[in-house]
Amino acid sequence: MIEAAVFYVFGAVLLASGLLVVTSRNPVHSALFLVLAFFTAAGIWLLLRAEFLAIALVVVYVGAVMVLFLFVVMMLDINLERIREGFWRNLPLALVVGGIMVAEMVFILWGRVWGVSAQKPLPPGYSNTRELGRVLYTDYGLAFEIAAVILLVAIIAAISLTLRRRKDSRSQDPAEQVRARRSERVRLVSMPVELDK
Repeated sequence: MIEAAVFYVFGAVLLASGLLVVTSRNPVHSALFLVLAFFTAAGIWLLLRAEFLAIALVVVYVGAVMVLFLFVVMMLDINLERIREGFWRNLPLALVVGGIMVAEMVFILWGRVWGVSAQKPLPPGYSNTRELGRVLYTDYGLAFEIAAVILLVAIIAAISLTLRRRKDSRSQDPAEQVRARRSERVRLVSMPVELDK
């Protein structure tokens, strides 16, 4: 009973934070709400006794991907007004994609509740981490490698976006500073001495 109540609380927080990720006007606030959503999803994984997935979600997404996302958001000059211009134009497509995702989730839950019999009890010494590793690196080895390449491309793209030249950036050239001569920087002016009367 307590576990079900905690699950519903976590689910409500996850839904609210996911909604705030999409509706927040500030991209940094959206990133922080996404961190909250990741932590809440990790809590739900813990309730489902999938400890490895919960820790991996926190370490990989919160510890690495979100730090990279916040770095890119802080470094880029994002014109928020231009981004908001296409909101209403893209709303029908977003509603269609969101409706498809909701239909998929309802279909999965419908099959889980009414279409599938209860699972057999797990044998003693069963490790979900070992089973996840076995399935991931044998049955889905190619998909895992493709996902790794896509993440590498995303990291390279984020770095290349932050390395562009900005108009308001100032740089320092130590070689030019060392080459400076006194005659170029200092001008001696002789002035007559004025005595106080």
